[in-house]
Amino acid sequence: MADPLPQLVPTRLLYSSCSTERTLQCSCSFHGIPTPSVQWWMEGSLVDENNPDGDLQVTSTITAPWANSTISLAEKPKKSTKLLCKGKNQSGTHALSILLIPRKSPSSSKTFINGLIHGIVYGTIATALMFLCFSPLIMKYIRMKLTKEVAAIKAENNPTVRPSQEAKMPLKPEEPGKSTISSSSENQILHPLP
Repeated sequence: MADPLPQLVPTRLLYSSCSTERTLQCSCSFHGIPTPSVQWWMEGSLVDENNPDGDLQVTSTITAPWANSTISLAEKPKKSTKLLCKGKNQSGTHALSILLIPRKSPSSSKTFINGLIHGIVYGTIATALMFLCFSPLIMKYIRMKLTKEVAAIKAENNPTVRPSQEAKMPLKPEEPGKSTISSSSENQILHPLP
């Protein structure tokens, strides 16, 4: 009797990783029956395993039903780069999209700190100039308000009779012959002499 035919299994991605130790390396491991083939795509272009360009290197290992592939980039990308790891067999295709985002250089954080310091300095200078421009107006307002308050206090404490009070004061005392003199300690009534 002949051996039964193996059942077809669609391609599945089982493992993926990227590391940035010495060079940038990304790996994909696929499983499927029949054994899948693996291709790498960079920015929409197929990367050949026999790439003459020394910047990219693709290495694949196939041990049925496994297919492992690694792409190595000699230089880390200076801009965001899209990688695609694609495994396929007659039963299906499975792919993994990887977006490589470069790390910000230390100079960008230095630029941010410098910008922040410049902003603080310019803000302080602008605030000081505004204070110097508006301080005469503020002082004038304060002086006018204080002058009005002092005038009101002087008017209240003035012992002379104001013109508005003259009409209210009687010209003759209510009781002829009696006068009242007040001192700070007691009241005295003086009677006219006969």
